[in-house]
Amino acid sequence: MNKELSLINIAINAAMEAGHEILKIYRDPESDFSIERKADHSPLTIADKASHRIIETLLSKTGIPVLSEEGTSVPYHQRKKWDRFWLVDPLDGTKEFIKRNGEFTVNIALIAECKPVVGIIYVPANATLYTGIVGQGAWKMEAAEQPPSIDLLKIKGIKLPLLKKDKSYRIVGSRSHMSPETKEYISKVRKSHNKIEIVNTGSSLKICLVAEGSADEYPRFGPTMEWDTAAGHAIAVAAGKKIWHTDFSSELSYNKENLLNSYFVVK
Repeated sequence: MNKELSLINIAINAAMEAGHEILKIYRDPESDFSIERKADHSPLTIADKASHRIIETLLSKTGIPVLSEEGTSVPYHQRKKWDRFWLVDPLDGTKEFIKRNGEFTVNIALIAECKPVVGIIYVPANATLYTGIVGQGAWKMEAAEQPPSIDLLKIKGIKLPLLKKDKSYRIVGSRSHMSPETKEYISKVRKSHNKIEIVNTGSSLKICLVAEGSADEYPRFGPTMEWDTAAGHAIAVAAGKKIWHTDFSSELSYNKENLLNSYFVVK
């Protein structure tokens, strides 16, 4: 267990150090973010690259392979042999970062046998840290400022899920990606609940809202990649939730040959 905690502490520190570097760029009035376009036309900034470099360097100390959105592509015939690996999104919510609305995160997950077992999500704009260890629990810590080294045992924070205080049924929607299928799904849910409230936010914060109990479910009928969901998935499961395929027959799996997720519902 001490070895596992050491791994998790390294990942937490990697997420927070990367988040602090992202924040420097975010708050720099002279920065134009040096926006590029990837092959799928999604944006890429100097903050994505800087975060990736920090995380890759620090996680390399664990001896566990790293698969990152901004890293070198690893062929399936090679990674399918991995019994576990780090799955990383160095800056989730790049569009929100560019809009300067604060709704972006750093995501690190540990995948074992195609399932996320540890999830770390750091929110640089408000120094909030979510941590989930499947089978042990999930926690949220606000004002998580980083000393020279973070120790999970000392910073776990508030145990998730939180107790919901009102009776409205909250559905999380995407700030940038509300699809027609999502709207149709929400219309069906309305038939079962007297009071529906739609909560809009960006990045993996959508999964975090369900994991912490601030929202009841998050339907996603739009493209996502494994690194978009893995850390949130671990946190959600550790908090007693699941990320289902839309037929609710099984959960998302990881390290597929095609890293594109199918549509899903978090609840």
